[in-house]
Amino acid sequence: MAISGNDGGRSLLPGAAAVVLVTVFLIILLRVENQKAIIALLALGIGAVIAANRLGLLKPVAHSFSEREDALGLLAIVATFAVGAVFHEDHFVLLLVCTVVLYTVATLGLSIQFGYAGVLNFAGASFFGIGAYTAAVLSQHTAVPHLLVLLIGGLMAALIGSLLLLPVLRTRGHYAAVVTIAFALLFKTFLEVNDVLGGPQGLQVRGMTILGWSFNDNIEIGGVELSFYLNYFVMSMMIVVLAFVVVRRLERSWIGLNLDALRLDETAAGCFGLNIVRWKITAFLLGNSLIGVAGTLHGMVVGFVQPNNYTFADSLVLVSILLLGGIGNPWGVAVATVIVVIVPEKLQVIQEYRFFLYAALVMMVLLFRPEGLLPRPVRRYFPGWRP
Repeated sequence: MAISGNDGGRSLLPGAAAVVLVTVFLIILLRVENQKAIIALLALGIGAVIAANRLGLLKPVAHSFSEREDALGLLAIVATFAVGAVFHEDHFVLLLVCTVVLYTVATLGLSIQFGYAGVLNFAGASFFGIGAYTAAVLSQHTAVPHLLVLLIGGLMAALIGSLLLLPVLRTRGHYAAVVTIAFALLFKTFLEVNDVLGGPQGLQVRGMTILGWSFNDNIEIGGVELSFYLNYFVMSMMIVVLAFVVVRRLERSWIGLNLDALRLDETAAGCFGLNIVRWKITAFLLGNSLIGVAGTLHGMVVGFVQPNNYTFADSLVLVSILLLGGIGNPWGVAVATVIVVIVPEKLQVIQEYRFFLYAALVMMVLLFRPEGLLPRPVRRYFPGWRP
């Protein structure tokens, strides 16, 4: 049965309203500086979400994203650019938004590993760091075009990640997790003792330049000076849109179906002829390459890399984003990244207790909503199609 125009409009409305409300709330949150006002605003937001859930208003929103995902995705892109336009002169806010976008790309890579294939990876920050250090080394010692540096950063993360393939393939569950934890600890130690990579002091990363356009120069349009972070913001948005499309197409393809079978029951999948080794390698390398690309651009954005930025604790932050948003749901990952990155930055009073907040969020999710804020919906190969 075809969907009529009126039905399509009605299914689009709840999701569009949710995107607009979240965007307005986010702009107000980023604008406010008073700590009491921020706490009151966050309490209001939490209360509104709880009330909407009790009144059954969230179900139409979920249905809307299921039926009209492409249209709402385009609206979400426009809304994000609206946030960038509002804060076009604010360096700090734009840096924060770029961080949110690039962390979203990184957690999308983890989502392929955790959510689709069931391959545990607790070294996400290490592969993020591999991309950042690749940008630092190539920008200082070579004349490789920076767009190509992004691809090389992803390839380096996948290549170094291949060193873990043998132990990961030979272990399962928490044993595989221990392998990646050990790698995260060794990676930080390697960076600290390696003088070629700057040792504990780290390395400076040159800003991105494309066709003579320096991303580290402010933009002047009609006498109005815009923050140079807008350059990185636009590039980050292009990468996250591409990553989102890849992840969604992967999920709906026969590859995603094989990965799901692998996650649900590895033994049964092997009995039915699935090549377990091939699909584990595919998920692990593809996820790491996305993380590496995000880390490469993030290194250029912040302009400096050091070992303390890529610790096992930072890997746990990425995992907490995945658990909070809903494993396997890209939309949940985006929402959770906004919460985990922006809220601690705005609440200056909890800076020393940031990891306590992350731990508390994870425990609350595991206790009261183990499937995450936005659970992964039932697989739909053709959005909007009805029998």
